[in-house]
Amino acid sequence: MSRPVTLFTGQWADMPFETICAKAAEFGYDGIELACWGDHFDVDQAASSKSYVNNRWEILKDHGLTAYAVSAHLVGQAVCDNIDERHKLILPEDVWGDGDPEGVRKRAAKKLITTGKACRKFIDAHPDKKGKKDPFPAVVNGFTGSSIWHSIYAFPPTDQNYWQKGFNDFAKRFTPILNAFDKANVNFALEVHPTEIAFDIASAQRAIDAVKGHKRFGFNYDPSHLGYQGVDYVKFIYNFGKRIYHVHMKDVQWGKGNGDVGVFGGHTTFADPRRFWDFRSLGHGDVDFDQIICALNDVSYSGPLSVEWEDSRMDREHGAAEACQFVRDVDFKPSGLAFDAQFDN
Repeated sequence: MSRPVTLFTGQWADMPFETICAKAAEFGYDGIELACWGDHFDVDQAASSKSYVNNRWEILKDHGLTAYAVSAHLVGQAVCDNIDERHKLILPEDVWGDGDPEGVRKRAAKKLITTGKACRKFIDAHPDKKGKKDPFPAVVNGFTGSSIWHSIYAFPPTDQNYWQKGFNDFAKRFTPILNAFDKANVNFALEVHPTEIAFDIASAQRAIDAVKGHKRFGFNYDPSHLGYQGVDYVKFIYNFGKRIYHVHMKDVQWGKGNGDVGVFGGHTTFADPRRFWDFRSLGHGDVDFDQIICALNDVSYSGPLSVEWEDSRMDREHGAAEACQFVRDVDFKPSGLAFDAQFDN
């Protein structure tokens, strides 16, 4: 049996939960990855109300859907970030508060801990579980933010001591979160991504080292954030296979545009034809998903393949349905025998 195909609801948060569930089923998905914004998954209610999580499952089951993960990218971003007015647009009011940067960071950390508890209660309420072991480890996907992202170009001159302070800050803020996740028996999966503490293979390893290899810290693998940087997105799987706790299927094109804009984006908006890179619907970009599936099989990843649909050039409902079928077509289960094993028979 191939892996379940789910749809991340983060880009659909303008729709009510029941509406996106109906559409996901119509598009052909097995389940959804619930975003912790819009009305899709209220963290505080899920952590405190059994009836709330039961209601989420009732709606999912009414549409023949399941779920394996929740995602807290927006709140996670504020845990380590240098806070400014942009964060107010993405954070819940109780996290933003009075906007004092350190207060925002502390409230974001507290909310993320609550998210881990909420995830555990949600997964435990699965109507088919009934005391059984999790078929796939419970996971909260998200961001971390970074206090040192602004120094990426290393000017003014930046030494390793400066960058290490950023990793130390990440460890200080995230270790208590990871400890709380461990107590709840939930994994945290960082989506390696520019603006985060880890944005390529080297920084991902450094982030692992910073939290002393904490078993609850892993990755929501997404090749679209690596390919256009020139990072070997297949090597990432082999390097961190045991820490890949979730997978986003998302495509990107690079090497395009008219030469006006480079990899840093030129302060242009997505879909500007001058751009060197842009996110594309699955199968319309430059990511080699056949190699990704081979690598995921090699490292024994058996969890969901979650479509994060982003393409400013395409109607999203058409794209989401097409992407679901693309994943089903490209995915395959590993062989249980060597192709030449029968030669001796």
